[in-house]
Parts: sequence; C-alpha cells; structure tokens
Amino acid sequence: MAAPVNKTSESKSISVFFPCYNEQGNIRRIYESATEVLKHTGIDYEIILVDDGSTDGTPQIANAIAAADSRVRVIHHPVNLGYGSALQSGFRAATRALVFYTDADGQFSLDELPPLIPLMKQCDIVSCFRLNRQEGPIRRLNAWCWTNFMCFIFRLKLKDINCAFKLYKRSVFEDMEMRSTGALINAEILARAARRGFGITQVGVHHFLRINGRQTGSSPAVIFRAFGELAKFYKHIKNDTVH
Repeated sequence: MAAPVNKTSESKSISVFFPCYNEQGNIRRIYESATEVLKHTGIDYEIILVDDGSTDGTPQIANAIAAADSRVRVIHHPVNLGYGSALQSGFRAATRALVFYTDADGQFSLDELPPLIPLMKQCDIVSCFRLNRQEGPIRRLNAWCWTNFMCFIFRLKLKDINCAFKLYKRSVFEDMEMRSTGALINAEILARAARRGFGITQVGVHHFLRINGRQTGSSPAVIFRAFGELAKFYKHIKNDTVH
C-alpha cells in the first residue's frame, strides 16, 4: 500500500505538460495561457511540451518557445507513438512535486488549474470531469461507455476517466510501471494508483469547442488499440502492487 497522504504543503512546485500532436494552431496560445496562469500562483513551475511525432509546424513552434523561455522544455518523439506514450514521457520528465497535464488542443481553460492545487493537501490525485461536453452525441456515448466499463472492471468510481485535465503528486509515479501507449493510459494509471491506496478526488471543469486542428481520439484505430491493450495488460494492471 502507498504511504498515507502527506497533509503538509505539497504545492510549492508544479510541472505542467502538454501532449501535442499536430497542434501548430494551438500550442503557442496554450503555452501563453499556462504561463499567465502559473506566474500568478506564486509557486515554482516548469512547462514541458511533448511533441508526439507531429508532421506539421508543432516541433518548430515548440522549439522556438523553449528557446525563448528557460522554464520550458521540449520532448520530441521521432514518430507518432500514441497518446499513452506522450503522457508517459511527460510524467517521467516532470521534476516538480506536483504534475499537471492537459491536451494542447485548447478545450480546457488553464484558469481552472489553481483551485485544484490546495486540494492536494487532502488527496494525491485530482481527476477532473467535463461539464457540458462540447462533442457530438456519438463521442459522448462512447466516452460514457468506456468510463463505466473501466470503472466496472477496475472497481473505480469516476465520472470521466479520459478527461485530459488531471493533477497528480509526482510520488504517485514512483515505482509505477506504465505499459499503455494508447488511450488506455488514463484508466491504467488511475487503476494502478487506486490499487496502491492513493487518494483520488474529482472536480468538474468546463469544456470548450476545439478552435484549430482535428480530433483523433475517437478514430476506430485508437479504439481498437485501447481494447487490444486492455486485453494484453488487464491482469498486470489488476494485480498491480508496490514492488
């Protein structure tokens, strides 16, 4: 079992990372929004841009941002490895006490991050859920089915497993083996964390329409890959324990 939640301050530093795949129309705006929000928190921070093999101008824009801001680092995947791989790279690269991630598509407001930070005195993970999801009925139905299926098989009680607005204590990832390279990644991490006794709380956050770029999360290839990984890693996740 994990050690009891530390009630002392866990909010003195934070790593914020953004998984990016072909987000040239969004990445600079997201970076500027994050910087504006973080500098008003008064805590030490770093920003990590994870370029998952983008084929547009994302790598060049990310490099330019990092060259102009010493708080920013860029991780480049030579080819597109998948959403889970991008998250794994972000979590492993984080160096601060808290780790937050959201997608670089601009569908969430970074203004909703600061209120989550004080919650880390009572829990280890804030797993947010989307309010008024700005997606079509088929995508909403797929997400509802996926969340409920994951909660059933892993005995979780969560409203929106794949919501890309999550805050963790970095200690959650110590000695955690993450195997998913696709869309199973969120369920895998949360299931492993719950198995290890980490405390999870939930908060609703607003969801906005994508302005630029194209969504890929609901493609048949992504869905088939997630179920394939579930079949492959189910027993390993279910039997997870601290080594």
